[in-house]
Amino acid sequence: MAITPTATLQCLAEPTRLRALLLLHHWGALCVCDLQAALGESQPKISRHLRSLRDGDLVHDERRGRWVYYTLASGRPPWLKNLLTELSHAHPEILEADLQRLGSPQACEP
Repeated sequence: MAITPTATLQCLAEPTRLRALLLLHHWGALCVCDLQAALGESQPKISRHLRSLRDGDLVHDERRGRWVYYTLASGRPPWLKNLLTELSHAHPEILEADLQRLGSPQACEP
């Protein structure tokens, strides 16, 4: 399925999904527990938003042992990467508190 601008922008209109994508853009790969800590949201809420991002072909998930790690989908169009980069630079306040809460990604606890 091709990533269309309309579907992508509709997905990004939800603040939690936008913040999760910006974190993934910044760090590359994060597990649900990292995103939960950074975004200050419950695991079910984070998982629901990640499922929407995955269904929209915006993120890819990979199981590593007991944990699922998420990355930006490799097939995303260049304009999406440019949009995330521009948002990160033009509006750092969107991501600042999330990055402070996360610190650095941690291996999930067993």
